[in-house]
Amino acid sequence: MDLLLIQIYRVITSALSIYSILLVIYILMSWVPASRDTKFGRILEKIAEPYLGFFRNFIPPLGMIDISPIVALFALQLIGRGLAPVFIWLSRML
Repeated sequence: MDLLLIQIYRVITSALSIYSILLVIYILMSWVPASRDTKFGRILEKIAEPYLGFFRNFIPPLGMIDISPIVALFALQLIGRGLAPVFIWLSRML
């Protein structure tokens, strides 16, 4: 059972890492005006905007600067770090 939990933990943390990288790429694409109009940009928009939009609802832009992506990445990192204690607790319970 512990091996299964370890594998699940690795899959989830890998998915969170890949999603973080995709978010960073999407955020950096905003600096190049035409990049979001490409097919890759539209795919990234479909992946990233639902998560980023959640934070944009609560955090208004500060002038021309939108800090919601920074908060979104920070929250994703906190979630990733919070998984380890949960899986340790689960392995002790089972």
